[in-house]
Amino acid sequence: MPESDTKMGGLITDLPQADVNILIVDDDATVRYLLNEFMENMGYVSYKAASGEEALEALKVHRVDVVITDIMMPGMDGLKLTELIRLNYDIEVIVMTGYSGDYSYEEVINKGASDFVFKPVRFEELLLRLRRVLKERFLKEELRKLAISDDLTKLYNARHFYKQLLAEIDRYRRYRHPLSLLLLDIDHFKEYNDSYGHLEGNDVLARMGQVIRSCLRRMDSAYRYGGEEFTVILPETAGTEARNVAMRISSEVAGEAFYPKSVREKVSVTISVGVAEYCSGEEMEAFIRRADMAMFKSKQEGRNRINFLTPDDPSPL
Repeated sequence: MPESDTKMGGLITDLPQADVNILIVDDDATVRYLLNEFMENMGYVSYKAASGEEALEALKVHRVDVVITDIMMPGMDGLKLTELIRLNYDIEVIVMTGYSGDYSYEEVINKGASDFVFKPVRFEELLLRLRRVLKERFLKEELRKLAISDDLTKLYNARHFYKQLLAEIDRYRRYRHPLSLLLLDIDHFKEYNDSYGHLEGNDVLARMGQVIRSCLRRMDSAYRYGGEEFTVILPETAGTEARNVAMRISSEVAGEAFYPKSVREKVSVTISVGVAEYCSGEEMEAFIRRADMAMFKSKQEGRNRINFLTPDDPSPL
């Protein structure tokens, strides 16, 4: 019977998530093998661990959505493993036990488990419970996205911007990797709304969201800051590189063509952009204010411009 530490399977197709990774944790090699084979046959990506300690090491290496763990194991038991997983990861846990009298459902759930099954495990029952857990996880993720997203532009909202920027500044303070910020404003947007109506203005805002996202890397994040203002957090990015990103976004926006219903010709829009690179010891508010001042300078100079301000540059205000 093969007993490799890691076995990969295909992609799931009948669940809300298209790529679901499972970690099987059991000190019984036969149980590990059978559950792993079953999960792979069902189309999941499946990993295995022989102990709680080995499982925690696996979680450092692999992205996992659900851990299925036995309770009774040498060393760290399944309940302690569940506690540690729920404390440190956003991962669901299904607990298995062959000792129905030793643990109550409430005890296991209170430790952070998403569900609880008895051994010998019926594969059909485990699959039903797994699907329920994944469905609830999917719904929670959708609700979380709604809470931090702007419905019109599909970008993150301003509330999430402040939370994420604080996290990136904290990461800078630990690793000293560069961090930059863009603030973008649509030029003459009030006049656009007044001329063509708010529905046409909303079309511009929605397209802005699409254009900004298309110009970013996976690690970057974009936000609707308010009204016609947008902001972009650029981790691992120095100011000069951030200016290049701003130029790319500005060029793409200028190349977009809009066709308001009230006119027979295309209309273009432009943006003014401010760029700032984070400086050691700077407060978040000062960092944002410097990017805002850079954007204001772009407006002052006639709009459709990009300005990059360092802490030593004089304020345009």
